[in-house]
Amino acid sequence: MGKTSAAKPEPTGMAAGLNKGFIVTRRELKQKPSYRRGRKSERVALVREVVREVVGFAPYERRMIELIKIGSASTFKRSLKLAKKRLGTHRRGKKKRDEMSEAVSAMRRKA
Repeated sequence: MGKTSAAKPEPTGMAAGLNKGFIVTRRELKQKPSYRRGRKSERVALVREVVREVVGFAPYERRMIELIKIGSASTFKRSLKLAKKRLGTHRRGKKKRDEMSEAVSAMRRKA
């Protein structure tokens, strides 16, 4: 999701045309802190892991896990519908369903 600068063609020095304008040397600017927005740091990941361990799952997450454990395609879809209803958007629902299916597979690995 970070912003990247596209390579701009060099200006021609002419007053008209696509690449019009005075020829200047481009400065290399330091990357803005806002460009790393949304990237998870190690500390945040650790804190979230500890909180998940201590608090456990929310009731709707437990219900999603039960639906995923059943394993049929319809219950997989039903878990997405449940997540969408609780979280508001399709993308968030898909992300939560993936997270819950990962939790189920982790439980299976443990057992």
